[in-house]
Amino acid sequence: MSVGIGYFNLSPKKMRDKDDDKTQSGEENCEEDKMELDEVKPENKLELILLIEQLFTTYWGLSILFVGVSMFTIFLIAADECRQCFNRTANVDGNAPPTNTKTFWTYGKNSQGGHLKEVYTVLERMGYTLMESSNEGDWDLLWAHDYPFRVLRSELRQLKPHQKINHLPGCGYITNKVDLATSGLDYIPPAFKLPEHKEKLLEYSRAHPNRTFVQKNNDHRNIKIEKLSNIDLEKSGTFVQEFVDKPLLVNGHKFDIGIYTIVTSIDPLRVYIYNGEALLRFCPTKYYPFDPTNLDKYVVGDDYLPIWKVPALDYYYNKLGFGMRESLNAHLRKQGKDPSIIWSQIEDSIRTVLLAKETLIADVLKRYKYKRNFFEMMRFDFVVDEDLKIYLLEANMSPNLSSAHFPPNRLLYQQLLYNVLSLVGVGERIQKNSLEMRSKEEETMIVSDKHLATYPEKCESQLCRSSCVSPECQLCKPCLSIETRRYLMEAFKEHLHKGDCKRVFPPVETKEEAAKPVSEKYSPENQLHYMWFKGKCILDSTWC
Repeated sequence: MSVGIGYFNLSPKKMRDKDDDKTQSGEENCEEDKMELDEVKPENKLELILLIEQLFTTYWGLSILFVGVSMFTIFLIAADECRQCFNRTANVDGNAPPTNTKTFWTYGKNSQGGHLKEVYTVLERMGYTLMESSNEGDWDLLWAHDYPFRVLRSELRQLKPHQKINHLPGCGYITNKVDLATSGLDYIPPAFKLPEHKEKLLEYSRAHPNRTFVQKNNDHRNIKIEKLSNIDLEKSGTFVQEFVDKPLLVNGHKFDIGIYTIVTSIDPLRVYIYNGEALLRFCPTKYYPFDPTNLDKYVVGDDYLPIWKVPALDYYYNKLGFGMRESLNAHLRKQGKDPSIIWSQIEDSIRTVLLAKETLIADVLKRYKYKRNFFEMMRFDFVVDEDLKIYLLEANMSPNLSSAHFPPNRLLYQQLLYNVLSLVGVGERIQKNSLEMRSKEEETMIVSDKHLATYPEKCESQLCRSSCVSPECQLCKPCLSIETRRYLMEAFKEHLHKGDCKRVFPPVETKEEAAKPVSEKYSPENQLHYMWFKGKCILDSTWC
């Protein structure tokens, strides 16, 4: 007799029979086993019974153990599914905070006072959790209402590559009211800093005796038209600016136009405007008959007249559902005017200011490890005269985003924030718990070599095959530096996610304009960057 414990053989004959029985039914196999057991000799039956009992005892225990482990595993899986279901329900109902999400914190006076409510709302919808301070751990975004780079200087110089801040170090070169007004740039009414430019002001006044002036301080409060003889020309911290005395009116009201402007990169420079809307604010009192003592006739204050109360624009805005910008455009076209004249000047004015201030901001950025940690969203405010000529009055570092005073503006602010945060990569399509890139494969899924490639004819030429010395070859893949490749990848992602934002630098061009060379007036980095955008336009009209 041959017994194999692990194989269950009872005899060589049994093995042969088993192999032959693979095609028989289970019922026939059971009958044969019974007959063979009856044929075993009596002296071997006891041994066989003991063996079967031993095998039964051993494998019965293993079976019980296997069933127990299986049931326990099923229980754990079911419990985890229930937990996840509960968490999802709790998050929707607002009864429990989400876990493993991207985080942000805020900086500024009374940041919980309500003026950042729409910021909190949009970020929470994008999957962010608010931290009380940066001390709670790693964070992804700092939304600063006040300029943060003095008080938080040491902390913000140790940023990780993925962390984002909504201001640029050095942005004051643009948003400081005195510095911008007295910069002498195109589209800005002539202005004179006091008391430094007192003599220049007097000289300008003598050359233009019919001009009127307003005296302002850095926060643009206490604005009032005065005769030059009544202005204190020795008062420091103020400036005197020429007054735009023939403004474009709607229903007799003077108004200003607020354009939200986003700077995503410095050196190379990339600038966008939120093209989905413009903020129109009207003076509450009609301009004529003019009275310089009545500020409500010519100064847009906190209690401005909103567009939905302006009769000429009411139907477009309230009944037809157009935004502020398109309501104004429709009204001007009805008056026989071309509104595109206004918008093209506005875009050129924004480009002019950013290009003029870029070098100053770039020098401040050198103090920080990574330039890509920062972006800026500011509001440029313009007035328009009767001839549709625009004038830039100021740029606001932290424009009002509170809808407490005018609730209908809530949608404007939420759409603005959604588009800006998507543009700069804070609002991502890929769901993860940090802005940090998890792998190179993840990034190349979004942007790969084919997305960066431009000028195939030039790059295929013998000149670019043999050397990278020629400027024509610097955008070819073998010649791309690590830094250039990085900012081109960022530019490509911004193009994918720009939504209702429009690029104003490098400017959007037609294919015919894109074929022209880049002006040498720009910095080398800006020339190369501009040339890449031209190349993308030539290959793909959606970039034009």
